[in-house]
Amino acid sequence: MPEVRLVGVSKRFGDVVAVDHVDLEIGDGEYFSLLGPSGCGKTTTLRIIAGLVQPDEGEVYIDGRLVNDVPPEDRNVGFVFQHFEIFPFMTVFENVAYPLRITGTPEPEVEERVWRALDMVELRYAADRYPRDLSAPELQKCGIARALVKGSKLLLLDEPLGALDPEVRKKFREMLRGLVKEHGLTAVHVTHDQEEAMAISDRIAVMRRGRIIQVGSPTELYLRPKTIFVANFMGETNFLEAVVVSSSEEGSELRLRGGIPIRAETAYPEVGARVVVAVREEAMRVSREPFEVNSVEGRAVSSAFLGRFMRHRVELVNGEFVKVREPSKLSRPYRRGERVYVHIPPSRILIYPYPPNLMDELSLT
Repeated sequence: MPEVRLVGVSKRFGDVVAVDHVDLEIGDGEYFSLLGPSGCGKTTTLRIIAGLVQPDEGEVYIDGRLVNDVPPEDRNVGFVFQHFEIFPFMTVFENVAYPLRITGTPEPEVEERVWRALDMVELRYAADRYPRDLSAPELQKCGIARALVKGSKLLLLDEPLGALDPEVRKKFREMLRGLVKEHGLTAVHVTHDQEEAMAISDRIAVMRRGRIIQVGSPTELYLRPKTIFVANFMGETNFLEAVVVSSSEEGSELRLRGGIPIRAETAYPEVGARVVVAVREEAMRVSREPFEVNSVEGRAVSSAFLGRFMRHRVELVNGEFVKVREPSKLSRPYRRGERVYVHIPPSRILIYPYPPNLMDELSLT
């Protein structure tokens, strides 16, 4: 199974730096995702691995071999695009066989490899059908089979689920991960969908403006984001201004804007520092009665029923706004203007240095 390593890789298109000194290691048999907003450089990074784009700087290694000067067809990778690159005048079998036939592979070997690839994606039953007779998931399976037919162990997927309906996407991503794991492949998957990346990946690299901001497991990125941008991008998060009053091994005493005291289990060493407090929406709770710790008074702005969840928007007494997402069966709607209390659990508070430009850090671009 191949591993992938990028060392100091950069790519510019005119004045635009698409990939900016990227260092990355993807292990054998890993399902790895490149995640970030549109234009962050994730697709360019994938195309550099494939050999479809030549880096301006840096080195690309596949299975320990330097491949900067190796053409795409000799890198033994399978590339799956978001839009189904399928020939409409060919059957499924012929589409999958095409990469082998143009290289002169003997027909008995073509037959054997195509059937094996179709079995891998569970599409044997559609071998004689034309693309016009296939559903969107079947079309994408055909594309994956064609990417795998040459025996590639490295699968590169550029937004492969983007053209599928939401419910179909959820089922297809399970199939895709199962395929990779069952057949011992290494996969690099590009997406801008955080839920998709967390559901399918062993590890994720969060990218922004051509750089990798953080690499980790879905759990690490969600529970321990290293920057405000990652905390904001990887979930629905409230950000509040605060000052550190005291700090010890047990945690930190903070004052929110307006002098509201709260306690965090995170120890922040710089007493007196201005900081940003981050708390996930689902970690907070709302009640008409005060909580025992970290209870902040406010006024209800809105309550929205979202099926399994209820989302409340609350204006705190210091003028800041928070959103709270609670399970519907444990929550209730509040009237606009009604006095409520918001619980900020000490164990779920993340603390970041106050950046020079907070709005830029909170931008999802």
